[in-house]
Amino acid sequence: MPYILLMLSTLFWSGNFVLSKAMSASIPPIALVFWRWLLAGLILAPFVMKKFLLNWHIIKKHIKYLLIVSFLGVTTFNALVYTAMHYTTAINAVLVNSFTPVIIFVFSAAIYKEKINILQFIGIVISIAGVFTIMTKGDFGVLLSLRFNFGDILIILAATSWALYSVLLKSLPKEIDRLTFLMAIIVFGLIMLLPVYIVELKMGYTFSPGINEILTICYVAIFASVLAFICWNRAVREVGANKAGPMVHLMPVFGTILSFFFLKEKIYLFHLIGIFLVFGGIFTTGLKFGRK
Repeated sequence: MPYILLMLSTLFWSGNFVLSKAMSASIPPIALVFWRWLLAGLILAPFVMKKFLLNWHIIKKHIKYLLIVSFLGVTTFNALVYTAMHYTTAINAVLVNSFTPVIIFVFSAAIYKEKINILQFIGIVISIAGVFTIMTKGDFGVLLSLRFNFGDILIILAATSWALYSVLLKSLPKEIDRLTFLMAIIVFGLIMLLPVYIVELKMGYTFSPGINEILTICYVAIFASVLAFICWNRAVREVGANKAGPMVHLMPVFGTILSFFFLKEKIYLFHLIGIFLVFGGIFTTGLKFGRK
């Protein structure tokens, strides 16, 4: 069950990456983050606001932790990704983001003293190879021609922020249920985001909400925010960040599959090899190593 939830999260986020790149010329980055989470909060409110207010004393008790994870997972990560899409290409973003599991392992070791075993290391290498195979169309010489830029630095920072958020989910207080937690980080994340959004507006970055802009915000609010975060948060709590991390490598896999069904694009041998490597790597990281 947790791995199905992780797959759903990466499926929803695959669309998020594509849409944020496609709409980068229409919606300013901070505006997209702000309206995404505001709508997500409004959607979630009828189901959780009563419990959120009743448990306010518990939320205040853990305010420091909630502010940190809100800043990492809601405010910083999304703002960096959407801003990066104005400067970098989709292939660069996916390739750089593919190192998120490695960053997760580093934080897990530094914060919780968790060690990476040999199978997890091998699995990460295999799945990264799968991502590279898909994104370079099987020609690794393409990597030599890539030109990294300011947007790629932002993606690295975003990956770092998301990795730390995922690792810190291990410290989520048991007295805070999942929906209350999600509502809390949305509220606190929006509060921290509001001053940045005001600055963006003062700088003249506005947008006209046409049908494409509205549909984009609805998608990222419903699927990439509420549903994806519920699935990811629950799954990471069950299997741990180290095992969940490699699932981000499914994003180019889902991108390939979605393109096949909806854009009628062809699937070539390099796609199949890449998909095989990604799933093989994820399977390997989940294997037991040694005796209990």
